Amino acid sequence: MADRAEELKARVAARETHLRESWVRAMEARIVQDQVKACYRGESVNHYENCRELSEKYLSMLRENRVKGYKQVDVE
Repeated sequence: MADRAEELKARVAARETHLRESWVRAMEARIVQDQVKACYRGESVNHYENCRELSEKYLSMLRENRVKGYKQVDVE
């Protein structure tokens, strides 16, 4: 019985770690979004040239840094 309890504790800890890391990546994307907004406001007319790197970084973070659940279900 103790073996099963330890396994359950380990699974819960792994799930919490996974979700925490997922949320941290999502919040990093939000910070970059705020930086893009500030750059856009500050650069006004030249924002296409001067904020390009931030915008590209934000777009890549949007693709990669989504909050994902612990279980992955294949529906195919």
